Amino acid sequence: MRQRFIQPTTLDAIPISEIQIDIRTRHQLEPLLVSLQHIFVTPDLNDQVFKLLEDAIIGEKKNIGRPGMSLWEIFVLGVVRLSLGTDYDALESQANNHMALRGILGVHKLTLFEETKKHSCQTLKDNVPLLTEELLQSINEVLVKHGHILKKKRQKKPLKSQSQPPRTILKFP
Repeated sequence: MRQRFIQPTTLDAIPISEIQIDIRTRHQLEPLLVSLQHIFVTPDLNDQVFKLLEDAIIGEKKNIGRPGMSLWEIFVLGVVRLSLGTDYDALESQANNHMALRGILGVHKLTLFEETKKHSCQTLKDNVPLLTEELLQSINEVLVKHGHILKKKRQKKPLKSQSQPPRTILKFP
């Protein structure tokens, strides 16, 4: 019984759109988290990615059983694993201890006294491989199309060099 995303119902849960990610770092995880956050908060992109995930992972399966990992968690952890080239033990450590990653997963809370969701290594091994190469290629095509749309929107604005008169170069004798 997988769901797209299970919204935390507690008052101390931080929405994914409000997660602060340090973009000044040189580590490759933070830009990846920013892009995942953009996918989650952009409605049309979100719908397209979740539709592909539902078709590939849920398919014709009956809606029974225990909840397990949401499609969003599988997608985020699978992308992080492939992008960073980590093994499942390192992925487990990051999924349970990296605050920004936990925020993008939707399991981060403000309180330290309450136990939050933890991902075991076996759960990761069972669920992350559900992202097949074909599924990731389909998602990649959707993301590239979205990137082209964003690029076209930015190009509609006049460039600075076009809006300013050309500068003359003074030559001194």
